[in-house]
Amino acid sequence: MKVIAAYLLAVLGGNPSPSAADIKNILGSVGAEAEDDKIDLLLSQVEGKDITELIASGREKLASVPSGGGVAVAAVAASGGAAAPAAAAESKKEEKVEEKEESDDDMGFSLFD
Repeated sequence: MKVIAAYLLAVLGGNPSPSAADIKNILGSVGAEAEDDKIDLLLSQVEGKDITELIASGREKLASVPSGGGVAVAAVAASGGAAAPAAAAESKKEEKVEEKEESDDDMGFSLFD
């Protein structure tokens, strides 16, 4: 990730096609070690490509990846709704447990006493 970040920083700085030396210079300026094999791999992958097109295609790929939140709903729908009451009861139990834990954190005094 740091090699990609250094590459993007060089592009944002006005260098449309940064070299390995440019990336090493950026990483060295913050005390990070530059790994030649990773730099060479990145440069071979992006050679001759426009960075804005690469970012746009990456966004399209990430848009199709599920990013959580719908797992319980999908499980309930797949089981025909039989698990819905059990899932609701479990979430209520978790909420009650969390409330009890929060009240123990004040240790008997208030910030404004």
